[in-house]
Amino acid sequence: MLSYRHAFHAGNHADVLKHCLLVAILRHMNKKAKPWWYVDSHAGAGIYDLHSEYARKLDEFQTGIGRLWQRNDLPELLADYLDQVRKLNADGALRLYPGSPWLARQLMRRDDQLRLFELHSTDAEMLRHTFSEYSHHIKVEAVDGFDGLTAVLPPQPRRGLVLIDPSYELKEDYRQVPRAIKDALDRFATGTYVIWYPQLQRDEARQFPERLKRLPVKAWLDVSLTIRGPSADGLGMHGSGLFIINPPWQLAAQLTTVMPYLVDLLGQDANAGYRLEQRENG
Repeated sequence: MLSYRHAFHAGNHADVLKHCLLVAILRHMNKKAKPWWYVDSHAGAGIYDLHSEYARKLDEFQTGIGRLWQRNDLPELLADYLDQVRKLNADGALRLYPGSPWLARQLMRRDDQLRLFELHSTDAEMLRHTFSEYSHHIKVEAVDGFDGLTAVLPPQPRRGLVLIDPSYELKEDYRQVPRAIKDALDRFATGTYVIWYPQLQRDEARQFPERLKRLPVKAWLDVSLTIRGPSADGLGMHGSGLFIINPPWQLAAQLTTVMPYLVDLLGQDANAGYRLEQRENG
């Protein structure tokens, strides 16, 4: 049974890292006039109410986006990301949080396209409602995102960003993601792929970044943010990371400023830190 709802975790430390980089990559793609497609394998609901019963149950946004909200000393990438969140909160109070599809919609241009997949029926319906007025440019399908990638790749303009971020509640996700990426690369080798992964005590999670590094790609960037040491009971997420295939060439340099800042701001104990590795056309 599919039970995961991102509303419980919206705006947490993992979203800060993921969405900061998503905005940065789309900004880079907008430097060229040629249209792009944004493809999201697990799109969620699109927008999240941080005062809802779901969000308030864990209050994870308080130690994520909440810590950035009043800051005026953010590095450029974080400042741009925060500006996108503020567009949903015009009165200055942090209430709504944009999911990945909403951020992509804010940065898309007239000829760009979004293809969004969400298997959870409730979230898929919310996603359709959120983007109903953009039906010419945004397509929402309530299907398994891994299957959806096969149907839409390669994109017609041969430029695109593919975000793959399942919940990893199922062990099979750790095997399915590399398989899906290999198939996607056969169809669209020049695309930019962003794969989110959690830092957990499970063996599958600890080994996952190294599995991604063995994919048949020439250029990748692996960045992770650890906010605390693993809990004594082995439960919970103590950090997260992004594995980016065919990243913008300046992104790693920009992250040398962003990541220490995030460690200082979001870190919860002495174990907080980050990892930044890349391979350029290896």
